[in-house]
Amino acid sequence: MKFIGAHVSAAGGVENAVKNAVEIGANGFALFTKNQRQWSAKPLSEKNITKFKERMEEYGFCKEAILPHDSYLINLGHPEPEKREKSLKAFIDEARRVEQLGLLYLNFHPGSHLKKISEEECLDLISDNVNFAIKETKSCIFVIETTAGQGSNLGYKFEHLAYIIDKIEDKERIGVCIDTAHIFAAGYDIRTKETYEATMKEFDEIVGFKFLKGMHINDSKAKFASRVDRHHSLGKGEIGIDAFKFIMQDKRINNIPLILETIEPNIWAEEIKLLRSFEN
Repeated sequence: MKFIGAHVSAAGGVENAVKNAVEIGANGFALFTKNQRQWSAKPLSEKNITKFKERMEEYGFCKEAILPHDSYLINLGHPEPEKREKSLKAFIDEARRVEQLGLLYLNFHPGSHLKKISEEECLDLISDNVNFAIKETKSCIFVIETTAGQGSNLGYKFEHLAYIIDKIEDKERIGVCIDTAHIFAAGYDIRTKETYEATMKEFDEIVGFKFLKGMHINDSKAKFASRVDRHHSLGKGEIGIDAFKFIMQDKRINNIPLILETIEPNIWAEEIKLLRSFEN
């Protein structure tokens, strides 16, 4: 089974994300568990937590189909200790929110070196902070997202992900999310059957499908290997529609959330139907 959805709004309470997912015909979704533009937020109330769980059960969503995303402010590889500590504190808070909601995953961007330290030093800091967060939480699986490599962002090479995973002490608590627009912009081609299979073979050899916990399903406004992060609606960008057919027919990608972050929320329901039409 494929869990297909979008990154829906949780405005007014996390429980509203469930209803917003239902409205677009999703059987999976992503959400922010707090305002992603702010460092801190008031704790989740018991009322919010209870309503979220009730709606999950009412509409038949399973925890494996949900991919919460942390705040974009967080940078676990920040070269400045004070700012890195602020990020780590926020990261742990977000993981605890995930656990309160009875969910499994916390999707995050690895981090940025800001051209002040080396890539390896930054990756070491990220790894150390994830290890610390694992010790400070109970069950949350931390899911590293591939990036386009814009600016000083790391995670644009499969080797970056493998480096972090190698340093994680509890491998049961780490995973990966492939963003199709990001890997395309980073130089991994998925436009033809041959290039798709070659890219996935490379991913499996370097990282491993056992670590794949989710995907972001996006076309790209940016050109191939441009290292520019610009999402587009399915079939309207540089990737084209065929890649999404390959994904939907790939049994290695079953039973994980496939999340639209495409640029036209008003057509998410149509895009979900389109993806489902490719499954057979």
